[in-house]
Amino acid sequence: MRFRHPDGSTVHLAYCTNVHPAENLDGVLAQLRDHCEPVRRRLGRDRLGIGLWLAKDAARALTNDPVTLRGLRAELDRRGLEVITLNGFPYEGFGAEEVKYRVYKPDWADPERLAHTGDLARLLAALLPDDITEGSVSTLPLGWRTHWTEDRDRTARTALGALAERLDALEELTGKSIRIALEPEPGCTIETTADAIGPLTALASHRIGVCVDTCHLATSFEDPATALDALTAARLTIPKAQLSAALHAEQPRLPEVREALAAFAEPRFLHQTRARTAAGLLGTDDLDEALTGAVLPDDTPWRAHFHVPLHAPPAPPLTSTLPVLQDALARLVGGPVPLTRHLEVETYTWQALPPRLRPRSRGQLADGIAAELTLARDLLVDLGLKELP
Repeated sequence: MRFRHPDGSTVHLAYCTNVHPAENLDGVLAQLRDHCEPVRRRLGRDRLGIGLWLAKDAARALTNDPVTLRGLRAELDRRGLEVITLNGFPYEGFGAEEVKYRVYKPDWADPERLAHTGDLARLLAALLPDDITEGSVSTLPLGWRTHWTEDRDRTARTALGALAERLDALEELTGKSIRIALEPEPGCTIETTADAIGPLTALASHRIGVCVDTCHLATSFEDPATALDALTAARLTIPKAQLSAALHAEQPRLPEVREALAAFAEPRFLHQTRARTAAGLLGTDDLDEALTGAVLPDDTPWRAHFHVPLHAPPAPPLTSTLPVLQDALARLVGGPVPLTRHLEVETYTWQALPPRLRPRSRGQLADGIAAELTLARDLLVDLGLKELP
C-alpha cells in the first residue's frame, strides 16, 4: 500500500510474511497464493505491499538461479503484490515448534550472517518494482548479549562495514539503493535505540541505520519522541519501522493479572519482560521467568515482548502498547518530512496467542491481517497522508 506524504514523497505500508512459516521457495510461493493475495482482496486493493521473509534455503535457491528469481518477480506481479522491504532477522526455522534463542543465530560475528544479508540485498534489488529505487532489509542488532565479547563485537562491526561497501557497489550496478536496518530488541547487545547510536555513528555509513520496532520500543519503556529525536540528532537513518504492539500489565501483583499473563507464556518464542523502576530497567529473558521468579518488582507495570494484534488488544486486565505505536508513527511520518518511508506491520505471533484467540483457519488469519492493515492505514490518513491507488 502506498501513501503520498504532504511533502510529496511516497510512504509504503506492508505486512511481514514471517507470520507464515516457509523455509523454501515452494513455501514462499504458497504464502503468496494462500495468504498474501487473500489479504489484498479483503482490502479491496489492486496492489499490496509485503515485507517478504526469505529463509536461508529460499534465499539461496533464488540467488543461484536467475530464472527462478524472475519467476518469483512475475508471480508477485500476477498476484498484485509488491516487495520494497525484506525481513532479514530470522535466518531459518522461524516456523519451528521452538524458536526462542535460535532466532539470534547466526549473529553478525558469524560470516554466514554477512553472506546471507548480502544475498538478500541483491535479491531485493531484483524484486523492487520498476518505479521504486529504494529498498530496506531489517536485521538483528549484532547479536544476543550473553557471550558477546569485544572480539565478536569488533568482527561484527567489520562485517557491517564490508556490507556497506557491497551495497555501494550494488547501487552502481543496478541503480537500486538498498539500506540495512539494525532492529534493537530486548536482550540483544543493542537493546534500545539509544544503544544503537554509538555503534552506528562509529560506522558512519548512510547504508546502515535503525529499524524502529514499536513493540520493542515499548517493551523497553522508551519514549518515542525522545528515542526518535536522539536518532535524528545523531544523523542516523531509519530505513524501516515495524508497527507492532507489546503486552502491557498495569498491576502485575494482582492474581488475576498474573493468570492473564500466564496465558501468553508459551514455548515457541522468547517473550522478554521488562519493568521500569527508579533504579532503571529490570528484565527477564522470558515471560514465564517473570511470573515464577522474584526477579521483577510487582508494584510497577510490566511489558512483555509479545506482538499482539494491533486491532485487537487483549481483554482486561491486560492491554497493549498501541498508544506507543501511535505516538511513534506520528513522529515518524506526521512531521513535515517523513523520518522513514518503509512501514511494516509485523505480528508474527498469531498462532502463539492463547488458544481461544488464535485464528482457526486461513480465512480468519487473512481477516485479522487485513484488520491490522486497515488500522494502520487509518492512522496514516489521520496524520495527513493520502492513500494512493
